[in-house]
Amino acid sequence: MQETTQVFIVPGLGSSGPDHWQTHFQRLHPEFIRIEQREWDAPDRTNWVETLEQALDGYVLSDVVLVAHSLGCVTVAHWAGQYGHRIKGALLVAPSDVETAHYAAFPTTGFGPMPLQRLPFPSKVVFSQNDEWVTPARARQFAEAWGSELVDIGDAGHINAASGHGDWPAGLALLREWL
Repeated sequence: MQETTQVFIVPGLGSSGPDHWQTHFQRLHPEFIRIEQREWDAPDRTNWVETLEQALDGYVLSDVVLVAHSLGCVTVAHWAGQYGHRIKGALLVAPSDVETAHYAAFPTTGFGPMPLQRLPFPSKVVFSQNDEWVTPARARQFAEAWGSELVDIGDAGHINAASGHGDWPAGLALLREWL
């Protein structure tokens, strides 16, 4: 990876545990910076977007890559819509659909409706054919609306530790190739 690129890890609901691929990425690359939200289990969009904006303060945004998972992807899309920053890019893995019934069980505030404005930077949406948090049709809709390259990795669940994506070398290869 280029020395000037700064990677930020943007976890989703509940953060990413010790076996999650985002945590593995950080272990392999201690220079990656994890966005730490104040409230992981009852997220508020305003707070999450503001935390992301504050974390990026002082960095050359054209050298920043965001690596988001699930609700982190939705946070990135809302952040882009609010601030319009041009960053180097974003790897958006398993973007959860906050307009589904799944979210009724979680105390999230302000994430819906799904942001569907074009992102002002290059991006990739990585999705699975059997993700309980987003249908393939909705993942395609998000990628099209955001202007993202679409990467279908087949039957891979929610692309997290529970679906067997602990260290996820293919994901790290996607990030390296893209940078």
